[in-house]
Amino acid sequence: MRESLERLGRFDPDRARERFLGGFDANSTRRIEVLGDLVGFVVIKDQQSELLLDHLYVIPRAQGAGIGSEVLTRIFREADEIGRPIKVGALKESASNRFYTRHGFVFIESGEFDNYYVRASGNAVDLGD
Repeated sequence: MRESLERLGRFDPDRARERFLGGFDANSTRRIEVLGDLVGFVVIKDQQSELLLDHLYVIPRAQGAGIGSEVLTRIFREADEIGRPIKVGALKESASNRFYTRHGFVFIESGEFDNYYVRASGNAVDLGD
């Protein structure tokens, strides 16, 4: 995410930390581990009518190995079981926009800095990863 923010001239480590800590909820946060190694985290917030995928972060050295796709597959399964759509925001100019659309999210609107997507309940996607 830092690279995307730097491209937009918006990287500020203090603001990024403040934003993350201000919205941190331990009950909504899960560790992503591979063979016992911590490689990232995901934050899913229950917003009653939808699930908000607030953060999905995989450390750079672990990216490109299908970990993010596997995490989404599990989140999709959970969302489908409770019949809820999933909403996510992605920083404009970030590669995450392509990642989310490739996995079945549909663009719904654009804000000042972010694009917003939704994945309808029951919209399972065969990732083939």
